[in-house]
Amino acid sequence: MDRTRTLGMMSLEEYLSFEARSSSRHEYVAGEVYAMTGASTRHNLITLNIVSHLRDAARARGCRVFATDVKLRLADDRIYYPDVMVACGAATHVEMIVEAPSLIAEVTSRATRATDRREKLDAYRRMPSLLLYLIVDQRRRHVLVYRRAADGGWERNEVEADGQIPIAFLDARITLDQIYYDLTLPPLAVGEGDEWEGDEEG
Repeated sequence: MDRTRTLGMMSLEEYLSFEARSSSRHEYVAGEVYAMTGASTRHNLITLNIVSHLRDAARARGCRVFATDVKLRLADDRIYYPDVMVACGAATHVEMIVEAPSLIAEVTSRATRATDRREKLDAYRRMPSLLLYLIVDQRRRHVLVYRRAADGGWERNEVEADGQIPIAFLDARITLDQIYYDLTLPPLAVGEGDEWEGDEEG
């Protein structure tokens, strides 16, 4: 999802009341409210692929997979709508807002890449519960993987081509074939800012 414009400043209480009445979604960052646009079909299919391949493994271990419309509260001044979250145990017993996910995945685009790799990366890594953060490219087979190490630090690696991503807390893995199943990606010759006839990125 892309941020399109700011609606100005609100308190957290004002934001939550506004969001409950709104027909569209908004993220809340340091008191500022940002309208969110819709996603491309490619973005949507990648999100659905991740959800479908994690659901059974999550359920078997007392976890749940949430997608797109579920809020994540990181602090009193920050609420996002991640593309995919996995929460486990008591963290699943929520009605509207997840606060302690174990996994977050963002499907990135031109408009969100900087936010996903900087602002959200910094914010997500501060969450004590988070074990894995995936930044999934929607124009090529590429996933940035941030994994919490045993010492509490973070390890970063890139997965491409026919690679796979182990998810230890679910005793599972997800492959790039599964993430990009049934998708047509732009040719490598198509530049980041160029359009092609199959491109409706969002």
